[in-house]
Amino acid sequence: MRQKTQKQFLQKNIVVFVLAIVCCLLWGSAFPVVKLGYAAFAISSGDTASQILFAGLRFALAGALAILIGSVLKKRFLLPQKASLPSIGKLALVQTIAQYLFFYIGLANTTAVKSAIIGGTSSFLAILIACFLFRQEKFTKAKFVGCLLGFSGIIVVNLQSLGSVSGFTFFGEGFILFSNIAYAMSSSMIKIYSKQEDPVVLSGYQFLFGGIVMTIVGLLLGGALPHITMQGMLMLIYLALVSAIAYSVWGMLLKYNPVSRVAVFGFMIPVCGVLLSALLLGETDQAFHLQSLLALLLVCAGIIIINKVRPPKKNAALYKN
Repeated sequence: MRQKTQKQFLQKNIVVFVLAIVCCLLWGSAFPVVKLGYAAFAISSGDTASQILFAGLRFALAGALAILIGSVLKKRFLLPQKASLPSIGKLALVQTIAQYLFFYIGLANTTAVKSAIIGGTSSFLAILIACFLFRQEKFTKAKFVGCLLGFSGIIVVNLQSLGSVSGFTFFGEGFILFSNIAYAMSSSMIKIYSKQEDPVVLSGYQFLFGGIVMTIVGLLLGGALPHITMQGMLMLIYLALVSAIAYSVWGMLLKYNPVSRVAVFGFMIPVCGVLLSALLLGETDQAFHLQSLLALLLVCAGIIIINKVRPPKKNAALYKN
């Protein structure tokens, strides 16, 4: 009965809207805060090992926090089922290790504004993968138009340099795009695995496992936090909370809703990322450059189109949970 009530609550339009927007606001803030974290710990853009270590510590802490918060809310210590361990391992490999190895290295080699805008592709990639790879939904004309507009935004933002920043680079914008592919894969995986396991348990333990692996890899490669300060530690804790809260909530939304219905709200990630980058990093020239604004409009228009058009009744079975 409790499961049915939770499902009905998390399928309400206003609930999906509010929770998804909160998640996107948190994720959008991660772009500038990671940059500020690099500066606080004195991690240079070319120090890949230290970037991996920083990411590993963040996600190991995020996993511990997600498990702790979930245990307090449910009034019992959260432990995964034995049958869920392989799923947690796969999810950790894709959602944490692959996604954030690419993200942290990519973000170090491009600006937070461009990373936030390219991050808008994650919504479209999640839809494409859910439709064609996992066959969880039908690919409609509205989704095609939305994806086309979104990818047009990525092309626009890389047509020429933004201010003094160069165009597309493999280890910068390219790695951010690879990170989005990993995220898109994980969305469909969460949808599948959450049928058998609590999304908070999945989120917490995959972060903990993935974070530990990344921390070990970073240390073995010679990574370090050259300059430890209270400001840097607070940023690390904030980033851990962003992951612990946002991914747990996002996982619950994916459990009870079609991937496309949740993923389309990702248009707020680049919007929040750009605005917060402008506010916190002083990247106002890029944030309000004509190309950046046009790219954001294209990305947002694409996802709004997908969100407003409902699937035809004859295909409704594809959207049942």
